[in-house]
Amino acid sequence: MKTGTDKPHWQGHRERLGGKLLSRGAAALDDYDILEVLLMAFIPRRDVKPIAKALETKFGSLSGVLAAPAVYLVKVDGVGETVAAYLNAVAEMQSRASLQEIRKRDVISSWSALLEYVRREMQHETREQFRVLFLDRKNQLIADEVMSQGTVDHAPVYPREIARRALELAASSPILVHNHPSGDTTPSFPLKLRSMTT
Repeated sequence: MKTGTDKPHWQGHRERLGGKLLSRGAAALDDYDILEVLLMAFIPRRDVKPIAKALETKFGSLSGVLAAPAVYLVKVDGVGETVAAYLNAVAEMQSRASLQEIRKRDVISSWSALLEYVRREMQHETREQFRVLFLDRKNQLIADEVMSQGTVDHAPVYPREIARRALELAASSPILVHNHPSGDTTPSFPLKLRSMTT
């Protein structure tokens, strides 16, 4: 029988999860726990476990939740505009931190880190996207820019725009990046570069 001093069941769960985070570190938590911890910070007085489950079910993974636009996040019961904005801010913080880490390194010697960053940035894109990573003389990243956003299976590329932007940034070389949201991993060769007059 409950008394007036009994804690809500979810409060005990928060304490246990918080204790695990503090004693073992964030690396010891699985994706689901991490999502709960984030929601606990944004929603202080409510059982967030059902919300975390609903988010994971709707978006498929922690990365899917963080990549989801606010307009879709708020459709999940328990997620308001403020929580959606906070989740988007966490995703943006992760993206910027990754880019800053890459900028500290020589791109050639940290190719795997570069690929990891590109995958994270593009894995949830629903349309084809053409990006250019501009490098300096030491092969370090100057800028990562979306040069073209297309349809599910097409993104136009304009060589003059790439060249113009490279000159503006004083870049020595570009890395061209292209995704396949359709799921067809067949390489897009020959690469169709379009002139400014088409």
